[in-house]
Amino acid sequence: MLQVCLNGVRSRDEGRHIPVSPAELAAEAVRAVEAGAEDVHLHPRGADGRDSLGPGAVGEAVGAVRAAVPEGVRVGVTTGAWAAPDPQERVGLIRSWTVLPDHASVNWHEEGAEAVADALLERGIGVEAGVWSGTDGARRFRAWPSAHRVLRVLAEVTDTDPTTATATATALLRELGDDPPAPLLLHGEDGGAWPVLHAATTLGLATRIGLEDTLTLPDGSPATDNAHLVRAAREVLTEHRTRRP
Repeated sequence: MLQVCLNGVRSRDEGRHIPVSPAELAAEAVRAVEAGAEDVHLHPRGADGRDSLGPGAVGEAVGAVRAAVPEGVRVGVTTGAWAAPDPQERVGLIRSWTVLPDHASVNWHEEGAEAVADALLERGIGVEAGVWSGTDGARRFRAWPSAHRVLRVLAEVTDTDPTTATATATALLRELGDDPPAPLLLHGEDGGAWPVLHAATTLGLATRIGLEDTLTLPDGSPATDNAHLVRAAREVLTEHRTRRP
C-alpha cells in the first residue's frame, strides 16, 4: 500500500505547492490518487494556517478530500501534540468531531498517546500508531493493552541522513519486534525519505510519500506536487517487482 502525505506541518515558505486549504488538499489528493496513491494522510489547518484538530478544520478538510477522491480511498488526519499540547484537550477535540476521518495518526512518544488512541477507537476511527525512531515509542506502544486494535503502525524514521537512514529503519523495525500486533508502514523524511522507501519496498512493507516527508525527487530535483512524488514512488515499486526472481 502506498499512502500520500499531502502537507504535514510545512508552510508555503518551504514550498509554494504545499496545500493548505480544504480545496487545495482535495485537488492534491485527486492528482495523487490518479498517480497511484491508495490512501491519504493530511494535516487540517485552521484560519491561521497552522495545524488544527478543531471540528471545523477537520470536518472541512476531510469532507472536501473525501468528496473528491474515488470511493474506497481512505482519508486520515494527524493528532500531533503540536496542534493541541494538552492530551485531554486532544481527547475533547476528537470527541467533538462531526465529520470522522477513516483513520488518524497518534505519535506514541507524545504524552497522553494512549488516551488519544482510546478516544479514536471509541469513535470507530482507525488508529495509525506513529512510532518514531530515537524515542521510547516502540516500548510504550507494545505495552499498551489495545495495541492489537490499531489499523497499522507507522514506523517513522526521523534520521534524515541518507547514508544512515536505512540502518536506522532496520533498528526501528527490530524494536517493534518480529511479530508486531498490526501491519507496518515504513517511511522516512527529508534526506532519508527515498532510502527508507526503497527499504520498505524491499521488505514488502507499506510505505508513503508526499510533500510532508520530502520536497525532492530521488535525483534531488524539486517535486512539483504530491502526484510527482507518488509517480516516482510507483516507479521504485515497479522496478523492485520486475527485479524479483
